[in-house]
Amino acid sequence: MQLPPLTNGRILRRYKRFLTDIELPGGEVVTAHCPNTGSMLGCWQPGAPVQLSHSDNPRRKLAWTLERVDMGQGWIGVHTGRTNPVVEEAVKEGRIEDLVGYRSIRREVVYTHDGEKSRFDLFLAEGRRADAWVEVKNVTLWQGNGLSFPDAVTQRGRKHLELLAAACRQGYRGVMVYALNRPEGDHFHPADEIDPAYAETLRRVVREAGVEVIALRIAHGESTMEVEAAVEVVLD
Repeated sequence: MQLPPLTNGRILRRYKRFLTDIELPGGEVVTAHCPNTGSMLGCWQPGAPVQLSHSDNPRRKLAWTLERVDMGQGWIGVHTGRTNPVVEEAVKEGRIEDLVGYRSIRREVVYTHDGEKSRFDLFLAEGRRADAWVEVKNVTLWQGNGLSFPDAVTQRGRKHLELLAAACRQGYRGVMVYALNRPEGDHFHPADEIDPAYAETLRRVVREAGVEVIALRIAHGESTMEVEAAVEVVLD
């Protein structure tokens, strides 16, 4: 996926969850939107190199958007809105082995079960296998040799897992895709120490309902992002 034109800078601080102060190469300090609802644990520190995109839309309160941060090993994709299109592109191009063969690919489709509903990121149909509800999570927490999710307690994330399990029991495929959006780490594992309830729920829905887990490395080019390869999933 092609990214918009990017501007280099250095992050000074992140505050009020969605705001970051960035120093541009000429010394100007701008406030940029941070499109990331997580804690961004280990994804920034004062002085770290960043890249920003700029919008000329006069209706926007903030013209700049934080796209990615380099903590010394390469770019970390912190713009969570970029992850779904990258994964969708890879599905359409047949580059995710477990999700090939579907002729219909729809985004943001609502699934409802027993009064609970969620808008899943992708719905795949008209394929050789059962129709698939797919949820994508941006993963940036690096712990030891692996990458983990979540980086903060997430009740919404647990709801997604339970509804994927419900879909499996109805004969659909329920697929959880963890997009590993930084270069470090050789596997994915749930972050037990941050949200043990989420980790327990993930293991349970895999074991009891057949929810599928796929971990994918997202690679960053000079002005691109793409799915690079599948990465080992370690749930035990």
